[in-house]
Amino acid sequence: MQNSATPTHCPYCALQCGMNLTPAADGTVEVTERADFPVNRGALCGKGRTAPAVLSSRLRLTSPLVRSGDGTLVPASWDEALDRVAAGLARARAGHGPDAVGVFGGGGLTNEKAYALGKFARVVLGTSQIDYNGRFCMSSAAAAGMRAFGLDRGLPFPLEDVPRTGCVILVGSNPAETMPPALRYFSELRANGGTLIVVDPRRTRTAEQADLHLAPRPGTDLALALGLLHLVVAEGRVDEEYVRERTSGWEEARAAAMAHWPEYVERITGVSVPQLREAVRMFCAPKAAMVLTARGPEQQSKGTDTVGAWINLCLATGRAGRPLSGYGCLTGQGNGQGGREHGQKADQLPGYRKLTDPVARRHVAEVWGVDPDSLPGPGRSAYELLDALGTDIRALLLMGSNPVVSAPRAAHVEERIRSLDFLAVCDVVLSETAALADVVLPVTQWAEETGTTTSLEGRVLLRRRAVTPPEGVRSDLQVLHGLAARLGADRGLEKGFPTDPEAVFEELRRASAGGLADYSGITYRRLAEENGVFWPCPAPAGADGGAPGAAAGGETGPVHPGTPRLFLDRFATEDGRARFAPVAHRAAAEEPDEEYPLLLTTGRVVAQYQSGAQTRRVAELNAAAPGPFVELHPRLAARLGAAEGDPVAVVSRRGRAVAPARITGAIRPDTVFMPFHWPGEGRANTLTNPALDPTSRMPEFKVCAVRVEAVEP
Repeated sequence: MQNSATPTHCPYCALQCGMNLTPAADGTVEVTERADFPVNRGALCGKGRTAPAVLSSRLRLTSPLVRSGDGTLVPASWDEALDRVAAGLARARAGHGPDAVGVFGGGGLTNEKAYALGKFARVVLGTSQIDYNGRFCMSSAAAAGMRAFGLDRGLPFPLEDVPRTGCVILVGSNPAETMPPALRYFSELRANGGTLIVVDPRRTRTAEQADLHLAPRPGTDLALALGLLHLVVAEGRVDEEYVRERTSGWEEARAAAMAHWPEYVERITGVSVPQLREAVRMFCAPKAAMVLTARGPEQQSKGTDTVGAWINLCLATGRAGRPLSGYGCLTGQGNGQGGREHGQKADQLPGYRKLTDPVARRHVAEVWGVDPDSLPGPGRSAYELLDALGTDIRALLLMGSNPVVSAPRAAHVEERIRSLDFLAVCDVVLSETAALADVVLPVTQWAEETGTTTSLEGRVLLRRRAVTPPEGVRSDLQVLHGLAARLGADRGLEKGFPTDPEAVFEELRRASAGGLADYSGITYRRLAEENGVFWPCPAPAGADGGAPGAAAGGETGPVHPGTPRLFLDRFATEDGRARFAPVAHRAAAEEPDEEYPLLLTTGRVVAQYQSGAQTRRVAELNAAAPGPFVELHPRLAARLGAAEGDPVAVVSRRGRAVAPARITGAIRPDTVFMPFHWPGEGRANTLTNPALDPTSRMPEFKVCAVRVEAVEP
């Protein structure tokens, strides 16, 4: 184990906060401030401060586990475990074809692991059936960004621009709990004289900081954005010159917005007309402004159109592709951005290339040394893949995800997972999903391995190895190398799956060269020296498409500085113009009725993260957030006869969850809220609706019809 401080990054959210790690003599790891990293400037939330706790051998897996004859998981050697995985995947492929094997990844995997997993699925397994839990994160924002701008990067500007703008509309985001170090940017915005508008059906800790809080009925964010755009037009606030010179499709979008007059929008959303007018005044008054969205508007069956409507608001007012202005998405997972750029997503190849593009296929196939025609086409999206388990898909390799807790309609997903012929899970801990596996492979985690991640800013970062992993643990790259050797030894496939992360990154550079997400000018050395590099960052001219080492010293041309701010000169569309989206409000997939008269929305709490597989093992975090709860308005609680802490049942068409009542006036009377970090009877995703956005294939986590019942204690 090393004994000096290593500068690295937090394993959790997409801020990827900088921190220093120092191993101690007693085996613990100390976290200290790393003030040189500009995003968090030394600040850490409780999750970041306690992240090293999960490195303890007491809390994590240290030996492969295999399913024994009596149905229990028992320790096994790595050779036995890998042999079983290879045999299980090969059996399904031989019996039912390559698409009978599925691969499910995670938004916490490094770029190197995400890249290698996508390559493994398509080259070794030959399956099209690969997707990842990042589909549940910002896929709607990605689809809307691609449609409007021709390129998807969470934030097209660095976070340092936020305090310097004039107004921010923050839609469906609660950074005070989801990424606390980011809250300072909004506090600094207000201290600088700017204004903050928060759109959220709950009066969250973030909403309490706002100059204006709009609390729409869940599922009506699209109508709200259209109502604001209607007022922009009616009040003569459109930037006509900008619209004429830098956009297309305005007339159609304008006509759609004008059908959403303020009183109509008030009836749909519950947001009053005076509040709508005040929001427009605040947004249009300063020279620069931003709209930032998160899961609230995105995790809907109309999420792509909803984000598109908020982008329309930016375009109509000239607030995109200009300094200190624009639309951005606050990515959730640690590598949610990079995870989809390099091949984990069902329809994408490395470099954010389309799997259906013949030129893209040829480029990547050449890097991989395979025939382009051998690459499978696009497969199922995440929920559709999970829904097909046990029927079309008979075996599954899963890395870094816990869908038994995190997927919508989770009881059904658990049933589908149980019906598989074979399941292999690579994870740090024995998650609820891993507990169902035929083979569990214990893998290294953030502080035990080197690799890159891409933050919500589009900043590629080097996460350094700081401690030695326990004996018996291997990296995901070693797992893929071992499986490639077993499944394709006759073709020498293991040689295409190096175990050194820098070697994988060098190949990723070549594969991404010329793509939208071009990393070819980025090297480990640059990342270490520059505190990260913003993509796109092409290799120097004449560097042979990003050959290894070409950009390190700039010997073939000037080194590209990276691109902190996108779209200042032109958008990434063919004609350089941003495209308006002609969208109209439509109802959620499931609206309340007599049997289910309320709306459920879900989210996170500050002390837990995602499915809680790791944070629920940390004593300090569990003390702060020990279990699920149901947030109720006092009027609803009175109708139920429920007091604070009483168990209540939330029932949807998909199931029933029970948790203690938390009574607060900070939520709408027609809405209940549950955090989704816990399994068991309080599992919020037992209730959620898997209705999918037709473009992004995002499930409708944020709104479904429910009823609430008192439960006898």
